[in-house]
Amino acid sequence: MNSTSANLLVFIVALSFLMFTHELGHFLVGKFFKIDAEEFGFGYPPKLVKLFKWGKTEFTLNWIPFGAFVRFKGEDDPTAEGGFYAANKWQRLGTLFAGPAMNILIGILLFSIVISQSGFPNEKIVQIAYVEPGSPAYEAGILANDEFVTINGQSVFSMTEVSSLIQENLGQEVEIGMLRDGQPVTISVVPRANPPEGQGAMGIIMQNPVIKYGFFQAIPHGAVMAWEQIKQVFELPGMVSRGEVTSEELRPLSPKGLFDVYAQVRESEQAYEQAQPNLAFLNICWFFGIISTALGFTNLLPIPALDGGRILFILPEIFIGKRVPAKYENAIHMVGYMALLVLMAYIFLQDFINPVVLP
Repeated sequence: MNSTSANLLVFIVALSFLMFTHELGHFLVGKFFKIDAEEFGFGYPPKLVKLFKWGKTEFTLNWIPFGAFVRFKGEDDPTAEGGFYAANKWQRLGTLFAGPAMNILIGILLFSIVISQSGFPNEKIVQIAYVEPGSPAYEAGILANDEFVTINGQSVFSMTEVSSLIQENLGQEVEIGMLRDGQPVTISVVPRANPPEGQGAMGIIMQNPVIKYGFFQAIPHGAVMAWEQIKQVFELPGMVSRGEVTSEELRPLSPKGLFDVYAQVRESEQAYEQAQPNLAFLNICWFFGIISTALGFTNLLPIPALDGGRILFILPEIFIGKRVPAKYENAIHMVGYMALLVLMAYIFLQDFINPVVLP
């Protein structure tokens, strides 16, 4: 099997797994609330074969070998006993929220796997990675692995703070408090105002030390990484206004576009993956951790036909005790669904006409 075929197979299986876990979240919470699910399908219709039946749910294998779906009884009919819309508002809210929550949880777990294997940088510790021979830092006796503690008596906790304080004191003697093998040392150095090309004022390269964690210890850091992915969405408007991102970087992607990105990332990492056998697995986990988190967050957006759009219609019932009539809600979701289909078809077309090319 060539690399393109292997990448495509991994991509389809992994993305289908994320879609399966999304639907599984809906199904399990719905079952917990005694909402009847008529069908849980692997792949998309038309139906190929019935696999088995569990309770009132028929599990099926479908002809389109991608993704999954769950079909609850009475999704559009509040009069269907035991159906989705016959459930109370909190049961419907929990069932709708469970799908995106499952994706975000899977994203956290995938990030945690990577962190448990490769470590996580401690961004509150600034460490010396390299000292250029003949530089001010070298002449002052600064060594690799020394850690910054203070600069001129001011505590520092980030590379930005270190760089800022050094730049404020170019050509002046700076007193630096450091830790060396756990012991405090004080070093005086004069940062250069005009360093050689490719070097900084002190002639050092900084890093955040990487801390290794067990899997369960890594989970909080995995949650931080998932939150960082979500936070970037809220930061996008500001980044656009400052010109920090291009329109190409903002373009939405279809599964075809996502595969193009995935294949290019794997190709760029191929030499490293051959040298480190487990790196390929970690790269896959990291990539699909991002996709899973994005899938969960996107589904929570208040867009008709998405889970977030359906949750939006439950809010009036929660806050003012009045339910939007089913016929109006169903009509709005149908319009939203058709609009999403048209948009997705357009994005698919764009990804074929103008394939994504990473810089």
